[in-house]
Amino acid sequence: MINYWQQEDGVFIKKDKESIDTKQRLWVDCRNVTTKDITILEENYNIDHEHILDALDPDELSRIEQGEGYVLTIMRLPLYLPNSEVRYHTAPMGALIFQNTIITLCYTDCEVLKDLSNNRIKDLNISDFPAFITRILSRADTTFLRYLKEINRNTNAIQQELQESIENTELIQLFNLEKSLMYFTSSLKSNQLLLEKIRKTKIIKFDDEDQDWLEDVEVDNRQAMEMANTYSQIISGTMDAFDSVISNNMNVVMKQLTVFSIALMLISFITSFWGMNIKLPWSSDQGWTGFIIISISCVVISCGSFLLMNFMPKFKKAVRARKHRK
Repeated sequence: MINYWQQEDGVFIKKDKESIDTKQRLWVDCRNVTTKDITILEENYNIDHEHILDALDPDELSRIEQGEGYVLTIMRLPLYLPNSEVRYHTAPMGALIFQNTIITLCYTDCEVLKDLSNNRIKDLNISDFPAFITRILSRADTTFLRYLKEINRNTNAIQQELQESIENTELIQLFNLEKSLMYFTSSLKSNQLLLEKIRKTKIIKFDDEDQDWLEDVEVDNRQAMEMANTYSQIISGTMDAFDSVISNNMNVVMKQLTVFSIALMLISFITSFWGMNIKLPWSSDQGWTGFIIISISCVVISCGSFLLMNFMPKFKKAVRARKHRK
């Protein structure tokens, strides 16, 4: 979908194609781009087809490039997908700067673009295209930071659930959050390289105020990268810790099953010591003596196994505590 925006008294107003004021600067907002939209952009603005495809490629990295009559800037923006397993993702957005028009291209919709069109960014002036690009990057960093805090809160909530019961669902959620952090880290690094290239190549000319904004954006971007790396390390450490807990619990269960199987082996040994064709030491003329003795032996072995499984760990802990006190 293609929307046309112009500013009136500092506020973006949506325009029909027929009501556009050619004397004022224009923002062409292209989201959820279709094949028809691509054809319109190529015909009306003479944009290179490869540049459009690059801006719409979900895996495209941030970069800046000079085109014929325009400057192409591709940046990565944070994306929230509430109905997806990996809810926090990133998407590329291409910004093509012409003399009197700026075109933004994105294969989907995201919160940063919504903030722009809904006038949520204060003191945003479309008459200064370099400042417009800088503000988009600044808003992207702010959104990255907010999403990172949400990821951290979700991680803490999942850790609390894992302490009560370890289920596959919680572990999968942690894994998906770790994937989101990897996407964020990669996109933030790509944006950082873009900022450095903008400063070095000077394809886009910034005035002193824009340079100050650009420095602030770089600081915020580095902060977001550090937070993403830190949270990623926390999740990795948490998953490793719970892997160790699961392994330890499995060892305890296997130990108990081993003791139980040994107890069953002893009972089976007593009851099967004499074959069907061998006369029992306590035959039928002796009454219930043999049956009682064998039954008592089985009960004693079962009780001994039960005590061994339940009280031996407590006894070992007590011995360790006594040694530690000494």
